[in-house]
Amino acid sequence: MNNPNPGTWLVTGAAGFIGMHTTLRLLARGDTVLGLDNLNDYYDVALKQARLARLQQHANFQFIKLDIADRQGMADLFQQKKPERVIHLAAQAGVRYSLSNPHAYIDSNLSGFTNVLEGCRHAGVKHLVYASSSSVYGGNTTLPFSEHHNIDHPVSLYAATKKANELMAHSYSHLFGLPTTGLRLFTVYGPWGRPDMAPFLFAKAILMGEPINIFNHGNMVRDFTYIDDVVEAIIRVADKAATPNPAFDSGLPDPASSIAPYRVFNIGNNQPTLLMDYVHALEEALASTAKKNFLSMQSGDVSATTANTDELFAWIGFRPNTSVAEGVGRFVQWYRQFYSI
Repeated sequence: MNNPNPGTWLVTGAAGFIGMHTTLRLLARGDTVLGLDNLNDYYDVALKQARLARLQQHANFQFIKLDIADRQGMADLFQQKKPERVIHLAAQAGVRYSLSNPHAYIDSNLSGFTNVLEGCRHAGVKHLVYASSSSVYGGNTTLPFSEHHNIDHPVSLYAATKKANELMAHSYSHLFGLPTTGLRLFTVYGPWGRPDMAPFLFAKAILMGEPINIFNHGNMVRDFTYIDDVVEAIIRVADKAATPNPAFDSGLPDPASSIAPYRVFNIGNNQPTLLMDYVHALEEALASTAKKNFLSMQSGDVSATTANTDELFAWIGFRPNTSVAEGVGRFVQWYRQFYSI
């Protein structure tokens, strides 16, 4: 596997869904990876430990149990280990959880991200890639979502913290020349996924003969993006450090780039899928019909997301393209195997 940037990487959230897959890809091509995670109990810790066990089979992986909100711990980590590149995936995730536990998002997504930025600045990191979210598009209803759109109307605190991350990153790119790239991820799913996400919740309920909750009475559209495509995009972006946009016009500033070494990209499948079609794909893969509770829209949610990925393709020559049927089939195969069903 071609490795244009051999060296030491720091991956935060390494025991997470996207973190584990990203770390495995780096290890497979010969990189040294420092994997940081606090192994919190937002969801099943046993699943995180199972992911971590896969990573610890590699000699060039080192696990560091640390909370990114620990200011001194993070400063010491960067000073002692001096990673050359950072992929920051640790965060307090989930839209609904932010309605009842706002401080968890401030601690992790704002204070924690500040600690990451400061560490990168003082360690002379060559490129910081960090997870943003499609949720930053908030109240925008112009589809597909483009990086050139305004994102001033978040509809959840989670979304607001992700927009804040992009603004904070830009300030460090501008002030200190730190190359930063934000990745707006769209409904990532696949093997080893998060138990609080719809694919996992639906599969579990269907196999147990329990009803699944279908919000907004099924009138939902999502850009379901398969994990392998997401990791491919993350690695390609991480290998190509953000640069200033020579065509940037400060009179008509473009949100997607800057005179600083700063970029943001959508990572989505660009194949908008009705929620009911996704449920049908799960039913097909599981060979079982779901019992369905049709409910109204949840607070903080949006009815449709779709990614324009033209900028991503222009930058790295790749865009996600795995079909829902194929991705769901792989997820169900893993789910049955992992839970011995």
